[in-house]
Amino acid sequence: MNRHASILIRLSLRNIQRHARRTILTSTAMVIGGALLIFSLTLGDGTHEQWIDSAVRMGSGHVLIQTPRFQASRKIEDRLSSRSRMLAEIALAKDGITEHVVTISPRLAISGLASSPTGARPVQIMGIVADAESEFTVLNDKVVEGRYLIPADGRAAYVAAGLAESLDLQIDSRLVLTAQDTDGEIASLLVRVLGIFRTGIPEIDYSLVHIPLSTAGQWLSTSSEEVSTIAILLDSVNSVQSVTSALQHELKDILAEGTIKVMSWRDANPEVDAAVKIDNFGNYMFQSILFTIIALSIVNTVLMSVLQRYREFGVLQALGLTPLQTGSVVLIEGLILSIVNSVSGIALGLFVTWYFWGDGMDLSALSSEEWSFAGIVMDPLIVPSFRLVRVIQSLVFIMSVGVLASVYPAIRASTIDVAEAMKFER
Repeated sequence: MNRHASILIRLSLRNIQRHARRTILTSTAMVIGGALLIFSLTLGDGTHEQWIDSAVRMGSGHVLIQTPRFQASRKIEDRLSSRSRMLAEIALAKDGITEHVVTISPRLAISGLASSPTGARPVQIMGIVADAESEFTVLNDKVVEGRYLIPADGRAAYVAAGLAESLDLQIDSRLVLTAQDTDGEIASLLVRVLGIFRTGIPEIDYSLVHIPLSTAGQWLSTSSEEVSTIAILLDSVNSVQSVTSALQHELKDILAEGTIKVMSWRDANPEVDAAVKIDNFGNYMFQSILFTIIALSIVNTVLMSVLQRYREFGVLQALGLTPLQTGSVVLIEGLILSIVNSVSGIALGLFVTWYFWGDGMDLSALSSEEWSFAGIVMDPLIVPSFRLVRVIQSLVFIMSVGVLASVYPAIRASTIDVAEAMKFER
């Protein structure tokens, strides 16, 4: 550091100390703003992770492998072939992918009809591998009567509560499922209800039925390896992009044939993706308004300081400081305040968030009903997500606001007329 820079820094530090009231006011605004910023970001990230986790465990998974047409058609003819499933499972076992995979759930889904002696309703029938799906889904935790499927079950069904009520089904009731098989023929299957579940989402509670994958294959005349979807649950939502890219690279040959498609949860759950983006936009708008107010207060405070120090700046320029160096003194003051206050604000925000809400913020007292949003059931216990990248982003943002807010006062200080400044009386 050269001698001139050292002098400018010392002058800036002296001015910060001399004008204690101004420094405290500016610092308080920045520290509170920084604490609110990191609190809103950690709570927002935690909320979004919970939304995504609920959505992917309710159905899609973090990553899906299926044919390009199945997402829209939901037809049995748009299922994955045995070869496609084999290649996909080989790719999932590769280094760089397998360490992020928590579980893989192969599924055979089809639209059909469920009927009992009291009536019939359209349903979504899903053939699942019981032990894999029990690790994957949250539906096995939503049991209201009976139990979830196990590998030994054959012609058994796990039925949504709304559907059970509309068809007057109880545990051990018989249920007839009807759908179109691979030959285009209408096929029926008699199953026994082993469990009833309720999610709180009407679209699911009045339509979903789980049956064993082997039973579904025999009923619909598919081979034992053919499925409509391979749903993949990852260790974190942050791994989705890397795993999706890696799978697309491993499966590039079969992807080029157009017989397979690798999708992320964003493609499979556009409603949840849109909800996260909208909520993020709202957070950013709030933070922008907050820091615009803080920036204006910094500009006002620092500018008033400049106007009150006209004679001081005039003396400094008379003693040899250039206009650029005079402005630099003010800019360095803003930089020092920004660095110290941004670090202090972020530290305060992290400590308060962790101390009071580290184990979660329970919002259940706000409503006695089930929380649902964008087609998913929300847990009223919101756990903040502490991420290093958010801390760095917040530090950079607050420091940028502080420095930019000091630019105009610094320009005013650099344009002071020495002769006029020497006449200036306090």
